[in-house]
Amino acid sequence: MKVNEIFYSLQGEGRYTGCAAVFVRLSGCNRKCVFCDTDFSAFTEMTEEEIANTVSRYPAKIIVITGGEPALQLTASLVDALHQAGKEVHVETNGSLPLPENVDWVTCSPKEAPYKIKQIDELKVVYTGIDPEVIAGQLPPAKSYALQPLSCSNTEACVEYIKAHPKWRLSLQTHKLINIQ
Repeated sequence: MKVNEIFYSLQGEGRYTGCAAVFVRLSGCNRKCVFCDTDFSAFTEMTEEEIANTVSRYPAKIIVITGGEPALQLTASLVDALHQAGKEVHVETNGSLPLPENVDWVTCSPKEAPYKIKQIDELKVVYTGIDPEVIAGQLPPAKSYALQPLSCSNTEACVEYIKAHPKWRLSLQTHKLINIQ
């Protein structure tokens, strides 16, 4: 697998904000979002066993597989290996591709259709002015709905949207606000 980086930090976004987690950032993406903050040109080839061994060095139970788009590489066998190591596997995806069914928590932050994801636990929409309900209507139902300002540039608009649509809750990029990775 092409791994951009593995690091230990706190989850900065969504329902698990503030929880200790090991992040496995896979390289490569099938979308070209103008606000993406990840450089995918650098990566290290790692086996699933090497990934599982690396994340097992950290005490956190939560492993966040992210990217880029993790569904381009993520396999059920890697998820199984992480489960065998006692880890809970969360995935952050753009929803464009299906994921292995054995993932524990799926956060979908959709960017553009079409979407092929089959199951979502948390829908986290970056607010660009498009009605989040229109985006949500194109995806499977989620357990939790979050609206995230675009790099904190439109936080007030997000707050007003949520006040008018209380099904949604605010998700800030806490890791950026407190300056951690």
